[in-house]
Amino acid sequence: MSESFLPSRLDAIFKPSSIAVVGASTRRGTVGNDIFRNLLFNEFHGSVYPINPKADNVLGVHCYPDLVSIQGHVDLAVVIIPSSGILEVVDQAIAKKVKAMVVISAGFKEVGGKGVELEQQLREKVRAAGIPLVGPNCLGVINTDPSVKMNAAFGRKMPAPGNLAFVSQSGALCTSVLDYAEERHMGFSKFISFGNKADVNEIDLLAYLAKDPTTDVIAMYLEDISDGRRFIETVREIFWETHKPMLCLKSGRTPEGAKAVSSHTGSLAGSDSVYDALLIQSGVQRVDTIAELFDSAALYCTQPLPRGRRVAIVTNAGGPGIMATDSAVRFGLELAELSESTKEKLKASLPSTASLRNPIDVIGDARADRYRSAVRTVLEDDNVDMGMVILTPQSMTDIEETAAVVPDAVHGIKKPVVCAFMGARDVAQGVDILRHAGIPNYPFPEDAVRSLAAAERLVTLSEIPRREMQVFHDLDVEKAKKLIAESLDGQESRYLTQAECRPLLACYGLPLLKSGVATSPEEASQIAESFGVPVVMKVMSADVVHKFDAGGVLLNIQGAQEAAAAYNKILSNVAKAVPGANVQGILIEEMARKGVEVILGASRDARFGPLMMFGLGGTLVEILKDVSFRLAPMWKISAELMVRQIRAFKLLDGFRGSPPSDIGAIVDTLLRLSELVCNHPEVSELDINPLIVHAQGKGCSVADSRIMLRRP
Repeated sequence: MSESFLPSRLDAIFKPSSIAVVGASTRRGTVGNDIFRNLLFNEFHGSVYPINPKADNVLGVHCYPDLVSIQGHVDLAVVIIPSSGILEVVDQAIAKKVKAMVVISAGFKEVGGKGVELEQQLREKVRAAGIPLVGPNCLGVINTDPSVKMNAAFGRKMPAPGNLAFVSQSGALCTSVLDYAEERHMGFSKFISFGNKADVNEIDLLAYLAKDPTTDVIAMYLEDISDGRRFIETVREIFWETHKPMLCLKSGRTPEGAKAVSSHTGSLAGSDSVYDALLIQSGVQRVDTIAELFDSAALYCTQPLPRGRRVAIVTNAGGPGIMATDSAVRFGLELAELSESTKEKLKASLPSTASLRNPIDVIGDARADRYRSAVRTVLEDDNVDMGMVILTPQSMTDIEETAAVVPDAVHGIKKPVVCAFMGARDVAQGVDILRHAGIPNYPFPEDAVRSLAAAERLVTLSEIPRREMQVFHDLDVEKAKKLIAESLDGQESRYLTQAECRPLLACYGLPLLKSGVATSPEEASQIAESFGVPVVMKVMSADVVHKFDAGGVLLNIQGAQEAAAAYNKILSNVAKAVPGANVQGILIEEMARKGVEVILGASRDARFGPLMMFGLGGTLVEILKDVSFRLAPMWKISAELMVRQIRAFKLLDGFRGSPPSDIGAIVDTLLRLSELVCNHPEVSELDINPLIVHAQGKGCSVADSRIMLRRP
């Protein structure tokens, strides 16, 4: 956590004892009037000073011409004036010893040109003065804590108090979110629009909210992340030390810039892959929509987290029960197997036509008492980790009465319970009852199951063991530095052929096969014969990017005669496929033992640094795109999860009688590559494709490699 923004430094933003509104207006419907009105009429527990040189008072409160004219002290200045006057206000704030600022005004980097320069000047001034600033170009800040009651934003309403903090880079989105949350009876601890983040950014705010006793859950909307490494470090600390759930809706796609895409890793590692890796490694759950964000938040804010993945479903209709079952399996949950004693209890309280198997169908004529008994009985079963209650509004259904008994039925049971009272108008009053009682309701079973599954994944993530870095003692870092310097030799960038990659990879202990380089058919014959085993022969040329496609690779060559013929054939193939290619020689390498082909790679993101890739290897990797990413350096467990994340993992885990692959060897190789790219910023892109993974305990072999070096 950065020393420059210890949480106490942001207290003046969230818990000020006095606020000056610079640009407070007498005209109703203006931002300057709305913010002052929100502070005044929502009973802010402190002094509020309107600043407007053209008015005597605003809403009956004496007005001041500028900040320095105020007699009392000012903790927070909220600024709503044209951007051209902002720097003068900052000078006044410095003279007045204002502790913090929120700049609502637009007209900065979002408009480009001079706005960019103006924002830079604003940043420099407040940082030199040690004044934390939220904004510019934002909606404002809200703190619902009853001891503060500060609404320094221009939304229509003061949200209800709650234990959810919402952080947003978009101010316009915030007004919709406030309205949406009110309809769902969701309150907030803090509500923050931080706009252009000229000074205080999302990482500073998360560090503050981590220590905020009124915040149990953090939701955020982000368009970019300021500092990937600091984000990971700060958010990991929050998640694994405080266990506060964090949800993120990350939108937008940043340009990849002038990146060479000759390697598989370079072409597959778009900016969104970086953000996926960043959020996964930080313990943040990424969502795709605002609705999904608040679906999960509603559960985290009101329900205990599950202790496992076994779900029990109580429904009054078979179809929705099947929908819920399908969703549970699809999202990685299991249907709980009810104990015999639970089935006997259900049998005593349900009609003979009811289903006693999970999902438990209490039949369409079920009234509130039947729901109460079934829900309580099922949730008391030790085989059940979480519960779901489905209701369809049939003619005989007591919707409101059933909604009222659900909170009573789950009272004292420390398992998450969600409802799906299906429909809209008919179930509206019942849904209100549930939400007022702290029971999340979802319009359809799939949404409810998705939130339960997210909660189960959160628990699984928080319980991950062995969060330590792998330390290697057999690396030759200095030799690797020398090899890289010699390879560049004054050049800005260059590709290394496989033969050139080998000594660099050897410095990091990668599993290399026996090899030699031939520059004539005679040399090829001698090398192949000396190996005494079948060999693979590959063209060495920086001009030939995809060697297989160019006919530059021949497999299973045996003996001197075949090697000489293969040498000539490769040269002929390459001359036709890539005319004028500069061929440095032919690499002759022993054939690897049989195994599963995977790809390991690394690229270097301009903002976040080295990014590791793993996936199913071979020539189809860019078509299948079955790959996973992590930022380097990474924990050992991160590398393990990275391997298990791909869809084709079953091929590595033993499939249709084939032996399991050596997963430990893959993890070791990934971590060694992670060390390589972290230690040597010149490594811009790297592919090992394929890495042939042998049976468990038999290791793996680097079959082909390619490295792009570029001066940082």
